Amino acid sequence: MNAPTRDLSAAAAPPCWSLDDLYSGPDDPRIAADLDAARRANAQLVGLKGQFVAARSDPARLGALIASGVGLYEEATNALWSVGAYAGLAASVSRDDPKWALFEADVRAKSAAIGAEAVFFTLELNALEDAELEAAMAADPAAARWRPWLRRVRLSRPHELSPEMERLLVDRAPAIANWVRLYDDTLARLRARVGAERLTLSETLNRLSDPVTDRRRVAAKGLAKALAEREDVLALCYNTLAAEKQVEDRWRRYDGPIAARNIANEVDGAAVEALEAAVVEAYPKISHRYYRLKAKVMGKTRLDHWDRNAPLTAATPRAYGWDEARGMVLDSFADLDPALADRAKLFFDRPWIDALPRPGKQSGAYSHSVTAPRHPYVFMNFMGERRDVLTLAHELGHAVHQTLAAPQGTLLADTPLTLAETASIFAEGLLFDRLLAEATPEDRRGLLAGKIEDALNTVVRQIAFHRFESRFHAARKEGEVSPEAIGELWMAAMGESLGPAVRLNPGYEHYWGYVSHFVHAPFYVYAYAFGNLLVEALMEARRGDPAAFTALYERLLAGGGTRTYVEALAPFGLDPRLPSFWRGGCLRLERLVDAFEALV
Repeated sequence: MNAPTRDLSAAAAPPCWSLDDLYSGPDDPRIAADLDAARRANAQLVGLKGQFVAARSDPARLGALIASGVGLYEEATNALWSVGAYAGLAASVSRDDPKWALFEADVRAKSAAIGAEAVFFTLELNALEDAELEAAMAADPAAARWRPWLRRVRLSRPHELSPEMERLLVDRAPAIANWVRLYDDTLARLRARVGAERLTLSETLNRLSDPVTDRRRVAAKGLAKALAEREDVLALCYNTLAAEKQVEDRWRRYDGPIAARNIANEVDGAAVEALEAAVVEAYPKISHRYYRLKAKVMGKTRLDHWDRNAPLTAATPRAYGWDEARGMVLDSFADLDPALADRAKLFFDRPWIDALPRPGKQSGAYSHSVTAPRHPYVFMNFMGERRDVLTLAHELGHAVHQTLAAPQGTLLADTPLTLAETASIFAEGLLFDRLLAEATPEDRRGLLAGKIEDALNTVVRQIAFHRFESRFHAARKEGEVSPEAIGELWMAAMGESLGPAVRLNPGYEHYWGYVSHFVHAPFYVYAYAFGNLLVEALMEARRGDPAAFTALYERLLAGGGTRTYVEALAPFGLDPRLPSFWRGGCLRLERLVDAFEALV
């Protein structure tokens, strides 16, 4: 393994997880047993086929059928998701091992075949009228428990296809997913030549925050060359998946490529448009102005793109050990509620975190909820940077949220993206407040710069990603988009967001290739901006009344997906459907830049 920027060889090195709580290996008999359990639950569910519509005039009978049917559906979901989670988690740290890639593909195919048997269920529920469902839930409290899940199922009602077409799409899904697998494997095998070193993607991206300009420059050029060499494959994956999406969107009669995501998030398209408009309007006041100030601090007229996340000075930035990061994160959680810190501590006490960078491990970070009866697993690449500590807080925020919502059960705990990033970004905010409170006066400028850059990466950059993605999908309607044309769309969207103080050097046109969200989850990225500006408003609410806030906040997290984002935020007096909400969030970021300018 190439040596990372930080020395991780000490006794307190970042941990690797154990997945034994799920399964001991790909040959664990519990995998076959869980797949069989899913088949049995689905077979029982299939036995109810036709009865839901037949009972539409008998509320008591329909209510009992709904309670039984959704219970079986969740039982099958728990078994399939457990096996699928294991395959994905194991493969994510072994992308260089074909055994795990084959296992993941095999699990995906078997799960799709089993799950396809239940396709009829939501179609039959959606064949019922609203009044018939309401009568059934009024007649049977066990059915009424599933009201939030039924609400989300009903959102897709206008876009459903025939049972045969829905089954076809499910059966084709594993083959389509192989394009995602090809993309992931391509990036996992990437090695950037950086001087005498050959660095993984995670190590190279980390080098872009190095205090030494030349080291950043060489890393940036090495990454550009490595991405360019793989660009044909990455572009083919992106084009193919976009074309597949357009076919399905057309058959489902969606009014645009983002519509399916908005429905899944239970968010109004107008709210997303208002978010985008507010952030784009604020580009000059936030990102353009900040990068101009940063260039001044660094003694430059313009920043090169590899300076975007660089420290303000060439002095070696503070490095954080794993144990130190652990203590900082737990202390910041305890500042809100010691009970939340206790939940987070479980992930350190047990082998539920994989944070050690190594060859074959994919880049990025996530918290995988698995299922409600299980526990989440946290994945990241910890290299001792301040941002790594914040990433640890972010992912543990997700994990705590997932454990709080788990009593709802898997189907009801599932949280739309409009709220899914709330706990994670809030956890980062708690950690930053602690860092700032403990900082010396001379450290405050660097901390404030880091806070602004994290906000820019989460709000401005993600909206720029969203605009790039929208333009790419529009171009894909006219035919396959060449790597060069994708690069032009990328450069235009990034240039708008970064402004004239940042020079997009040759090679930057290839950087779209490593942003995995474009391939894994189309139009996911706006959720980060949504969540960040939402958290800014929640932080403001906490400052106004800390004692009352904590109980309301924990209730929001524990609700999982049982309430819409409008209902969940109403107790705080917040309404993200209003354009003024987003403008207010951008104004709070502008004030951070004001504070930085005062220090400069």
